Amino acid sequence: MGAIENSFLPNSAIAELLELAAENAKMPLQKALRRASRKAFLWPDEASLLVEQGRSLTELPGVGPHLNRILQGWIEAPPDIANPPEIRRSFLTLTQAQMTLSKGDSSWTADLKGDLQMHTQWSDGSGSIEEMARAASERGYEYIAITDHSKGLKIAGGIDEEQSRMQGEEIKRINSSLQEENSSISVLRSIELNLNPQGEGDMDRDSLKDLDLVLGCFHSALRKKDDQTQRYLAALRNPDIQILGHPRGRIYNFRLGLGADWTQVFELAAELDKAVEIDAYPDRQDLSVDLLKLARKSGCRISLGTDSHDPLQLRFMGVCASCCKYCWTET
Repeated sequence: MGAIENSFLPNSAIAELLELAAENAKMPLQKALRRASRKAFLWPDEASLLVEQGRSLTELPGVGPHLNRILQGWIEAPPDIANPPEIRRSFLTLTQAQMTLSKGDSSWTADLKGDLQMHTQWSDGSGSIEEMARAASERGYEYIAITDHSKGLKIAGGIDEEQSRMQGEEIKRINSSLQEENSSISVLRSIELNLNPQGEGDMDRDSLKDLDLVLGCFHSALRKKDDQTQRYLAALRNPDIQILGHPRGRIYNFRLGLGADWTQVFELAAELDKAVEIDAYPDRQDLSVDLLKLARKSGCRISLGTDSHDPLQLRFMGVCASCCKYCWTET
């Protein structure tokens, strides 16, 4: 990053400083620094502006009195910061997303019609299907897809074929109730299908036929360093899936994600009329902007999903919208 332009320290730079400080800190300070580094991406305001306004940084999630003093020192005298390593590079903060969306044409948020990845109490989410639907309705959406994990991902409470059928009955009841209230939102039956490295799903194929949409995702062998193009091509050729979710499998400061000949991957997706996802969860942001540019050039469909695990996380959609706006309006 180098010297901070105009001596303004953005939240993205603060996140990097917090992680660098954590590398040399002892517990429990190390844990607090790392937690704050992640939370900095979701701070609703720029920390530097709060200091300018004479407000305490303890208003921000993850910041206590001790971190308040550390951050205030950095903001008042911004240090030089090297470019983050790739494992922490190209992640947008919520404030950066909001700033991108606030410039010029506002249709990027007004035109959002739905959210195609979210989880509920059926797997590892905390909200019910109805709570997610009503929260989405308040955002003006026309549809959402409930994509709870499939049975192979036991650590995330993945559902089996019978549970998927039962969930479908619940979705049917909720849709009927919403229609009676003249609500414009529809809940789509979907699933986050766990794919093995050969691109095969973990559910009986017949159980997937009644779903509106299937999101296929890799959750294993995600630290391989060699080219994984064939894995992605196999997944796209799987006739059961319509969306390839969080393609790289990257996670901020935890996992770099997989590499592939992405142009080849996106071109096959376009040929098969399948979508690749922008997963807006702050730790993922996958596709990242650089890959989104390639996907757009290839002409494949782009799916937008927050990967929400509770109703409040639906706000992550701003990350998707800002990535799209940046790529579609950049000259």
